[in-house]
Amino acid sequence: MTSHSNESGHQFRSIERLVKGLPTSDGAGVKLTRVLTQQLQHRLDPFLMLDAFRNENPEDYIGGFPDHPHRGFETVTYMIAGRMRHHDSAGNAGLLGPGGAQWMTAGSGLIHSELPEQEEGLMEGFQLWLNLPARNKMVAPSYRDIPSPAIPEFTTAEGVRVRVIAGSSHGVAGAVQRPDTEPLYLDVHLPAGCRFVQPVPVGHNAFTYTYRGSVQVAGTTAPDRHMAILANDGADGVCVEAQEDSRLLIVAGKPLNEPIVQHGPFVMNSTEQIQQTLRDYQAGKFEAAEVQVVSA
Repeated sequence: MTSHSNESGHQFRSIERLVKGLPTSDGAGVKLTRVLTQQLQHRLDPFLMLDAFRNENPEDYIGGFPDHPHRGFETVTYMIAGRMRHHDSAGNAGLLGPGGAQWMTAGSGLIHSELPEQEEGLMEGFQLWLNLPARNKMVAPSYRDIPSPAIPEFTTAEGVRVRVIAGSSHGVAGAVQRPDTEPLYLDVHLPAGCRFVQPVPVGHNAFTYTYRGSVQVAGTTAPDRHMAILANDGADGVCVEAQEDSRLLIVAGKPLNEPIVQHGPFVMNSTEQIQQTLRDYQAGKFEAAEVQVVSA
């Protein structure tokens, strides 16, 4: 597929591939869709995983995600509906509510839990895993709670509402800026008949995930609950149009182009580093993690 352009001067990326995702469960039986799987990690470098969950039935989420370890990357949790409570091995806690995000740098390793703080109603959101460069795999863990009011947003002249979780959009800086991977993370709400154009640096990998309605990306339909992997073809923009009221994520980042070796919740650069991680975990080193809390 070739890129498209228009009067804005941007070349628009086409859809290289549509991905529906794999229904699965994680934690204590939480039903979710794994959209960005391990097989796509190199293609969508620096992103390692995207899970989407949208459950009305409490039995599908009530068990949450009890204590589990991480090392070597960052997790970004973004809630649309529902409430989740975070605890970690340094004794810190945070409440993630509708429209809020949590940005956690696992770095050298920590143990945390994410448990629902509700017994009924809709639980909906996303967890994105973002890789760390080799030199930062073992940085001290940190986390930041970002309540909904702390996420900058703007509305275009056409009525498109854009929430800027990371990176920047149309002059609005997001809640989080990260070096090395330079992530862009937008939540875009499009009224029927509207379009939105977002610049994306040439060479960055990018995708969209539609979670309401149906949109067209450079003329190709990306329906509800589908990820569109955008061609990395020298184009410098994304153009999204909605035939009905729709919502989607736009995500992009700078590839690290480093080896990726994953073993469950650990992502390093070599098998030997994974083996050392397992030894450290079994020796209880994660339980004493000193987690740095960054205020919103």
